[in-house]
Amino acid sequence: MAASKVYFSKIITPENILRLYGLLGAELPGKVAVKVHSGEVGNQNFLHPEMWKPVIDSVGGTVVECNTAYEGQRNTTEKHLRTLSLHGWDMYFDVDLLDAEGPDLEIDIPEGQEIKKNYLGKNIRNYDSTLVLSHFKGHPMGGYGGALKQLSIGFASSYGKKYIHGVGDVDNFWGSDHDSFLRSMADAAGSVVKLFGGKAAYINVMANMSVDCDCCAKAEDPCMKDIGVLASLDPVAIDCACLDLVYGSDDPGKAHLIRRIESLNGALTPEAAEKLGIGSREYQLITVE
Repeated sequence: MAASKVYFSKIITPENILRLYGLLGAELPGKVAVKVHSGEVGNQNFLHPEMWKPVIDSVGGTVVECNTAYEGQRNTTEKHLRTLSLHGWDMYFDVDLLDAEGPDLEIDIPEGQEIKKNYLGKNIRNYDSTLVLSHFKGHPMGGYGGALKQLSIGFASSYGKKYIHGVGDVDNFWGSDHDSFLRSMADAAGSVVKLFGGKAAYINVMANMSVDCDCCAKAEDPCMKDIGVLASLDPVAIDCACLDLVYGSDDPGKAHLIRRIESLNGALTPEAAEKLGIGSREYQLITVE
């Protein structure tokens, strides 16, 4: 697979996020689902709606989310809608909780390495394309969180999240083989890419980089300085570029984040995703001032 273009800038501002998106020359047709992370109540690191507002406005998108599969303030529709409002998402944008009501949309993954089905919030059928906005940071299960996690765990319904984590066994949420779980995430991510027929664009922001996810109500503070903004049409390439930028940083705090990533074999997810043909680990990093 040919190297994919990944645009990179060290400047983290809402206006620069929009600028990098523009460099993609992306055409997101029809109704655009803008996938964000709404942020768990109490989390201090998630990226607030103001950071994303210019780029979301530019595509006329609807902010979409799905309920979680664990205790917190986002595991039921009522609580999640309250959290979305608390964090200001509905003040700026139309918001759609994709799995607010069942039944889920069940899609087949015949090429799946670990799972052969994925369960998505049924409202995803109302959208023609997607803009995936990701806060790149560590993660207590995936090692890191970026575009592939947004595509997989992020778009999955509450039931779908259990299905991915349990590698097809929703009753084994926390006990599945770890590498199988990582490959399941890749399977799920691939199914969403194919559902949208490649009509997708991806932006990762490398700021507030804690070893913990935005799903943690009590997360560690960031362990290294901010790095920048990346944009690509390839979810595998953009995540690999972020990982390489962490490794290439001169910030001594990177050691803590790298330990989290490596202890959980985080690099396996983009490797497995590449095998599904949804992106390339080979990329051309295009730095813009």
